[in-house]
Amino acid sequence: MAKSQAQLAAEAIVERLRAEGYDAYFAGGCVRDMLLGREPADFDVATNARPDVVLDLFPRTFAVGAHFGVVLVADEVDGEEIVTEVATFRSDGAYSDGRRPDEVRFSDSPQEDVVRRDFTINGMLLDPQVLAKTGDPGLAVLDFVGGREDLAAGFVRAIGDPDKRFAEDRLRMLRAIRFAARFKFQIAPKTEAAIRGHAAAISQVSCERIRDELTRMITEGRARRAFELLDRTGLLRQVLPEVHALHVVAQPPEYHPEGDVWVHTLLLLEKLPAGVSPTLAWGALLHDVGKPATFERAPDRIRFNGHVEVGVRIAEDICRRLRFSSEDTAQIASLVANHMRFGDVKHMKESTLKRFFRLPRFSEHLELHRIDCLSSHADLSLYEYAKERYETLPEEAVKPPLLVTGEDLIAAGYRPGPRFKEMLAVAEDAQLEGLIASKDEGLALVQAAFPVDSPSPRGG
Repeated sequence: MAKSQAQLAAEAIVERLRAEGYDAYFAGGCVRDMLLGREPADFDVATNARPDVVLDLFPRTFAVGAHFGVVLVADEVDGEEIVTEVATFRSDGAYSDGRRPDEVRFSDSPQEDVVRRDFTINGMLLDPQVLAKTGDPGLAVLDFVGGREDLAAGFVRAIGDPDKRFAEDRLRMLRAIRFAARFKFQIAPKTEAAIRGHAAAISQVSCERIRDELTRMITEGRARRAFELLDRTGLLRQVLPEVHALHVVAQPPEYHPEGDVWVHTLLLLEKLPAGVSPTLAWGALLHDVGKPATFERAPDRIRFNGHVEVGVRIAEDICRRLRFSSEDTAQIASLVANHMRFGDVKHMKESTLKRFFRLPRFSEHLELHRIDCLSSHADLSLYEYAKERYETLPEEAVKPPLLVTGEDLIAAGYRPGPRFKEMLAVAEDAQLEGLIASKDEGLALVQAAFPVDSPSPRGG
């Protein structure tokens, strides 16, 4: 397999450090991925060189975490800029904030460095020079924590005392879930017990860090497994109580033979591929979040009257709490707001259908509807109809240049006001329906519906 630019950049850093008499190795997730036969997304380097040495050795560096021994080294490989994290071996003091050590002590010992890390599968080092000679990552690994054994057995296990590891950084609990889901591993029993014991303390982690970790979980192709583990360890109740509330909320079996809302949501998550857009993934997770609050067992069947509107409010609350951007919040809320509209798609007026297709990133709405159907009654007829119409209607038919504009109304003698929007909508609907084909026809239609001597015209 050809080496990536990131690997070449990291190898050059190791080579330079060793030429100056320092120890240097690949460290962390890149070693794990290489042993699994996966291409690492990035490469980190661990060394006994102190941060000031690293800063002096390389021409382009950024001391983003020099206090903790972390320096970013920038280099250009074949015209591509690569930034590599270089960390000095260290041991950590107490973690009073549940995220960072209060103090660190730099070390010359790679073994001392790895025992402070999170999980055994992330605690291995690799000598790239040995790898270059042998071609076998297994022969180049330094493993002081049993990482290779856990990798082979399929376990996510905290290094040392799991209670201590999770007290040091509470986010590690969510990372354990993510790694177990991503690699289809089990969480080692003592590590899982520690997560259960510390689950309530996840509230000490910033909302942004929780959001980012959850987003990784639902976009890496193992979302169902991740949420089953979140639920089993008690973390789901802490980070997303609104999703935890989906449990045992019954649904009408004629539409949802699969079971309750929680089971239905898990089935959607199962269908999210690796690399799915974050907004679509969150839309799938939250599309029925309004059902628990609107559950009603009516005489004829179970109903969820208003669950879409309630769901939109809850989804927006979650997005605000987790500090989503305004743009992402709007798209996630739109997915929740519109997911039931496909039920009417064959009966929509042409103008309504075209406006429906104008929704930003409509392909995400279409895909949410598809996996929603496949996770319940499995009838894709409405999906196929909407997809065919969406893909065959030319863009100029869905959103053509307006025949009648606000300036046209003003020129025709109307004063701008609250009813302008209604007037323009009447003209545009007729245009989308194919009932008018010119500005004059549009103005005639508006003037018939809103006579020029009504209270809204100029000079009235």
